[in-house]
Amino acid sequence: MTAPAPIHLPDAAAIRAMLPDLTDILVDVVDGGGGVSFMAPLARANAEAFWRGVADDVDAGSKVLLVAEHEGRAAGTVILQLLWQPNQPHRAEVAKLLVHSRARRQGIARQLMARLENEARTRGRTLLLLDTVSGGAAEALYRSMGWIEVGRVPGFALSPYGALDDTTFFYRVL
Repeated sequence: MTAPAPIHLPDAAAIRAMLPDLTDILVDVVDGGGGVSFMAPLARANAEAFWRGVADDVDAGSKVLLVAEHEGRAAGTVILQLLWQPNQPHRAEVAKLLVHSRARRQGIARQLMARLENEARTRGRTLLLLDTVSGGAAEALYRSMGWIEVGRVPGFALSPYGALDDTTFFYRVL
């Protein structure tokens, strides 16, 4: 069994200090075909701008970023998006479960998701939602962790290289 990856909840300043590693992760995932809202090839400046926005959102309290280390560097991320609607204080959304290709098959994604669920509970969230490319490794991971499929939408988003991908939506009651 692989040893647990150190997982951190960086504040905005720490996120800004990690920009090179975070940018590497996002560019690696997108350019490797990961359907995570960006088109390939992903310019480093665009990836860095995304992470700067995440840092701002963490500072504002609307997001929580979890970062996993592998071999002394940031290698994986996941975001807990805390919603602000007055009638939905019990739920949150999961975004950007990313693991750099150099660190895959080490259990990092599973560890990040387990920690994210714990963080959601500590913030009073009892319902989580997410979406993922249908048929991918992430879909299998979510199913294995007890997430329940809501449904699939054909042609929901473009892959990083321009093909239409179906998207599967999941929820999990904590």
